[in-house]
Amino acid sequence: MDPAVITTSPLSIEAIRRRLRATFVGRRLYLFGEVESTNAVARELAHSGAEDGTVVLAEAQRRGRGRRGQPWFSPAGVNLYASALFRGQRLALSQAPVFAFIAGLAVCDAIRQLGLHPAIKWPNDVLVNQKKVAGTLVDCAAQGGEVESLILGVGVNLNVTQTALRAALGEHGIAASSLAAIAGHDVDRSEFAAAYLNQLDSWALRHRAEGAAPVLAAWRDREILGGRRVLVRGDGADLEGRVHGVDEHGRLVVRDVHGDAHVVVTGEVRVLD
Repeated sequence: MDPAVITTSPLSIEAIRRRLRATFVGRRLYLFGEVESTNAVARELAHSGAEDGTVVLAEAQRRGRGRRGQPWFSPAGVNLYASALFRGQRLALSQAPVFAFIAGLAVCDAIRQLGLHPAIKWPNDVLVNQKKVAGTLVDCAAQGGEVESLILGVGVNLNVTQTALRAALGEHGIAASSLAAIAGHDVDRSEFAAAYLNQLDSWALRHRAEGAAPVLAAWRDREILGGRRVLVRGDGADLEGRVHGVDEHGRLVVRDVHGDAHVVVTGEVRVLD
């Protein structure tokens, strides 16, 4: 292990359950030492008929990944790597991106309990003090335009050191941090895991009861790109313009220098001012 990575107390199913107030998320919990990725394990469990709200946690990931297949630095014993399975509700495939927003909102709510002030950067980054501390990832299986199962994965930098981030990520490590580095003290990993799962459960239930509207409203309130000039790099030509928020499907709306609106489904977003 990199000596810059300081191992903290291991995750504990018992400690998480003592703090868990969720209705269905985390009703079934799996904790592994090391896995390829928690999303990969959750997919296997889904194929085996795992129930709605099943959660996979791991101390480390061999091949953790972020958006667009980018690797996610997943050292052992310091962070939170978790995936939650959702199934059994009538959710159209077109509704999945907004439903997936609940992972970012839940991470923000858990971070707020530490006295910090998180923000969201579309589509899946959570920032504190303008440093990336977490990311989310959605895996979706659908048939006939309807979601069969949906997995929300998160990686949250809790206690990993700044030195380790820089060593693993190079120049990209400058833009990343951990909650411990920002807060000035180690974060109890089991306590944070329970806080996240409680918030995820709350947002999932709210989406089921009220639909996308409250999720979108909360996301827009916490999202930091609105009104900013950005460069979007995707699979096609680069797009430069000013962000006009997200639409009802969770897509980023950017107006170029000519005033034409462009809907961005995926891509790397760089803030220019």
